[in-house]
Amino acid sequence: MDVQSSRSIENIVTSVRVLEGGGFPVRRPIPNPEMDQIDPFLLLDHLGPIEWGPREAIGAPDHPHRGFETVTYLLAGENEHKDSKGNHGLLRPGDVQWMTAGSGVVHSEMPSPEFFEKGGTMHGFQIWINLPIKRKMIPPRYQDTPSERIPEVVLEDGKSKVRVIAGEFKGVKAVIETNTPILYLHASLEPRVELKHPVSIDNNIMAYLISGKGEFGENEEEKSAAEGQLVLFSNDGDSISLRSTDDSSMEILILGGTPINEPMVRYGPFVMNTKEEIFQAFRDFSK
Repeated sequence: MDVQSSRSIENIVTSVRVLEGGGFPVRRPIPNPEMDQIDPFLLLDHLGPIEWGPREAIGAPDHPHRGFETVTYLLAGENEHKDSKGNHGLLRPGDVQWMTAGSGVVHSEMPSPEFFEKGGTMHGFQIWINLPIKRKMIPPRYQDTPSERIPEVVLEDGKSKVRVIAGEFKGVKAVIETNTPILYLHASLEPRVELKHPVSIDNNIMAYLISGKGEFGENEEEKSAAEGQLVLFSNDGDSISLRSTDDSSMEILILGGTPINEPMVRYGPFVMNTKEEIFQAFRDFSK
């Protein structure tokens, strides 16, 4: 696709700090009082970084999900996954777990026994992605992808790089399969590095700053953002433009997806299309 125009910036949102799961701290830019979602993205949690002492680390004990997907991406620590279907996995730094809850699953996300005993830094992300009506009740599926299988693109400066978790970047395609068109990039930019990327005109696109600060958009439309802020691009162009500042490197997540544009009812761990479907989920998981 030929790049024609760079998107302007619609909004910049600062994360709020909340306690999640068993009580671990997260920074959450969405949902927020201004935006219930950025379709198809329902939630973005920045987990930590937090330093746990020996036998201090906590996670998320058994809980259900239905009607959407959770994507966990770990930068530091070890996270163990178990579920009601007998699945078991271990996430280490750089690993990704793409869980399609679909018709429903009960699972736990806890520090690994070894990490719990020793302690250390836990740092990562979890996003929730909605599923369309026709895929709400598909069988649950897991894609546990180790770090070495995540494609990585080195930029022109020879130091900056982009990990391709979902979608495509500069002709390099992700190995993870998605139920709807999703872009998920992790960019590590040295100071004074610009990144431009073509996007579908109908997709919602956002960038979350893990660390550092940067400039987003072009020319008179350019706006600044810093660590813990989410930049929402307007749907007025077919490319995005961003750059790290002269005095700061920048770590960012770039997320994009095609809006589902369907009725949505969400309550706790369930995301469906009607209230009756939510009631049914509670009945199903209370048996």
